[in-house]
Amino acid sequence: MRKIIVTTFLTLDGVMQAPGGPDEDPESGFPHGGWQKPTFDEGVGEAIASWYEDTDAMLLGRKTYDIFASYWPTADPDNPFTDRMNSMHKYVASRTLSSVDWQNSTLLEGDTATAVRRLKETEGRNINVVGSGDLAQTLMREDLVDEYRLTIHPVILGTGKRLFADGAIPTALEPVTVTGTKGGTLLAVYRPAGRPTYDSF
Repeated sequence: MRKIIVTTFLTLDGVMQAPGGPDEDPESGFPHGGWQKPTFDEGVGEAIASWYEDTDAMLLGRKTYDIFASYWPTADPDNPFTDRMNSMHKYVASRTLSSVDWQNSTLLEGDTATAVRRLKETEGRNINVVGSGDLAQTLMREDLVDEYRLTIHPVILGTGKRLFADGAIPTALEPVTVTGTKGGTLLAVYRPAGRPTYDSF
C-alpha cells in the first residue's frame, strides 16, 4: 500500500504559512511570507531531495496547487527540482476547482478521505502532501497520514497557519530519524504511533 507522507517546512513555533515568498499566501494579513530562505542551508536542500527519492506523486490542496501551478511550469530549468515537480503526478483535492491544467495533474472526485483511501491502494510509490494545511488537517483527522517529514527552522513568528493547529487529534509519534543542519534546522521524520499515553513523575 502506498504511504501518505506529510512533507512540510515549519517554524520553531509550528507555522507553515508562506515559507517561499512574501506574496505566497498573505491570507489573514500574514506579514511574514518568505521566512524560510534566510534559514535555508545545504543540509535542508539535501534532505528535501532525499525525501523525494521514494515518492512518485504529490497530493495537494487547492491553494497549494494554485501556487505551484503558477510557479513551477515557468521555473528556472537549471533548478533540479523544476523537472521533478513538473513531471511528478499531482493529485488535487478541491471542492471549488472543476479542472486542473498543470502537467500530470488529476482532480480527485467525491469525498476527499474516500478518494485518498482508494489512492493508497493503487500501484505506485509514496505520495507527498506538500504544504496544503487544510488538506493535511483532514488527512490527520481521518488517520490517513503514514509519516511526517518536517524541516523545523530556527525562527519564531507568533502568528500564521500551523500544521498542528488547535483541535488536532492527539497523536503519539515514533521518531524515525531526527538530525540537524549546520544552520540549526531540525530534519525530523516521525510516524504516527496511536494515541498518547499519560503518566506522572
